[in-house]
Amino acid sequence: MEKKSKIRKFSQRIAVIGCCLAAFSLASCLEHSILPNDKVVEENFWKTKEDVQSMVTSAYAAMSSESIITKLIIWGDFRSDELVGNTTNLSGGVPDALKEIEAVNIQTTNQYAAWSDFYDVINRCNIVLEKAEKVLNEDPNYTQSDYESHCCQMLALRSLCYFYLVRTFRDVPYYEYAYTTSSQEKNLTQMAPAALLEQLIQTLEKVAANSNCLRSNNFAVREWRRVGWFTLDGVKSLLADIYLWRASIMHSAADYQRCVELCDQVIESKRSQHVKGRNETEEKAFPLTDNDNFNDSYSTLYVQQNAEESIFELQSKNNAALCKYYYKYGSNTSTEGYLKASIIFANSTDADANLGNAKVNSNTVFSTSDLRFYSSHFTATDASSFDVRKMVSQQEIRRKTGEARTDGRNFSNYDQNYIIYRLPDVMLMKAEALVQQMQDTIPGSSTEMKDAVVEANAELRKQAFDLVEAVNTRSCYTDDRASFGLDVAWEKGNRYKDFTKVQMETLVMEERLRELCFEGKRWYDLMRYNYRHTEGVRYDETYGQMIAVAGSTELALPPLYKDMLELMTRALSDNRMAVQAKMRNESYLYMPIPEADINLCDKLVQNPAYKSINAYEKTY
Repeated sequence: MEKKSKIRKFSQRIAVIGCCLAAFSLASCLEHSILPNDKVVEENFWKTKEDVQSMVTSAYAAMSSESIITKLIIWGDFRSDELVGNTTNLSGGVPDALKEIEAVNIQTTNQYAAWSDFYDVINRCNIVLEKAEKVLNEDPNYTQSDYESHCCQMLALRSLCYFYLVRTFRDVPYYEYAYTTSSQEKNLTQMAPAALLEQLIQTLEKVAANSNCLRSNNFAVREWRRVGWFTLDGVKSLLADIYLWRASIMHSAADYQRCVELCDQVIESKRSQHVKGRNETEEKAFPLTDNDNFNDSYSTLYVQQNAEESIFELQSKNNAALCKYYYKYGSNTSTEGYLKASIIFANSTDADANLGNAKVNSNTVFSTSDLRFYSSHFTATDASSFDVRKMVSQQEIRRKTGEARTDGRNFSNYDQNYIIYRLPDVMLMKAEALVQQMQDTIPGSSTEMKDAVVEANAELRKQAFDLVEAVNTRSCYTDDRASFGLDVAWEKGNRYKDFTKVQMETLVMEERLRELCFEGKRWYDLMRYNYRHTEGVRYDETYGQMIAVAGSTELALPPLYKDMLELMTRALSDNRMAVQAKMRNESYLYMPIPEADINLCDKLVQNPAYKSINAYEKTY
């Protein structure tokens, strides 16, 4: 009875803190937010190892919330060419907000222009980082290695949140301390994105060097904690992603090289953890899930989940966000989600009829010999849009057979994880960084120097192609592999050895689209593509700093790369040219700063692409 009583009291303390934190909005300025009570946080808690672990778990749970996964879908995929809003038969707040984004007419009150849930996770991480050390003196079972392991996880999770925020809003508040009382200063300023990235890199490099950072091989191959908690592989994947992002903006060869090094470390770690299958006779260069004669990789990745090739995925027993946006928007009687796959996923006949000049290299995204053509979306009922299949269907694809949408899953208890990083993503990040290290020969240079550049480019090209081919081959139907290879989206007879840097860049981007569609990656891929071909980006200044110097919100910002705009808008039909015309410069790549926070925080400055719509509009 005494044990049950202690458990009950412990659960009650967790419930109190959980409720307080769940109500926590943007810590930087919302003074009316419900914050954790001092006595709960200080006196009755932080006594045992279990107390710390419970708060660590709460941070992961908050990251897996419906609101955050919804943002990952909208920010990472819907703004790109992958998805379109299902607005034909739906009305209400969600479809209206989606229409605003699709038309590049985003209001500062748009429900997807919100960051409070990410700051909730950040604050949970900061609370653990600030309070957990106290437990070392309270509980002899809580060791220094336990403490450092928890800190590594919270630093990584916090960094992931900030990385999403800086890629989505550009200028965001950054803080590393916990908000636990309503009397604390909560009116922070935005940090320049270059400074924020540097802070994230310094933090994660220290985490990666910590011997108590969790290793994936500490757990069984299919145990959820191996990928449900931030391990060293996850930390290095995130760090590689940040270096790749910064390299694309700053055009930094050193950052591209560091990305390659980190990707190599993750790939080697995954090799060392690989458990041979029954029919596996030789070492795998890349331990990807096999397809064999059926689409086994789909079932392993998205049905069984926590697959061997996975690195970090958000664990969820009821992923309402994926359900509502990809499958059923409201209840078990719903017949569709809020979003559909766009026309770029059509078969060749539909593409020829509907895509016009927006075709992908005179073809569609997938060859019909690619099993991902069938596993990514259901068979179309018309030629304009398709229901998403990935993370919806719980059946593998048998050979090359499409599947009509079925309604076999319940609206409630939608048991589906959301993958943040897996091995093909890391492999293709490395391929992208390798391609960007290819150089042009300098006119007037010696024959020896030109030969050296040609030789270096050939090696970079081969390494990048091998990575793309490994990912592509895994999903190519067995009987077609010899003849198919990477002919999709390329003229037959082309050899990768003749590909220019531009062709290789396109090759990698298209393979990322095929492999990672609907997994929250595409918009950020397009943003990197834009920045790689853009000069004059002032990433070491906030828009507020630029406005203060210019004395106006009319800033001279770099225009967007035309080829990126073509890709971004190719799924649109009626308003494609209008959308391109609206996307005038870099500021339109980002979401507006939330209106409510602009009103309450006098230090926050709105992105100049947007204007406040109410009486509290700030003047500059």
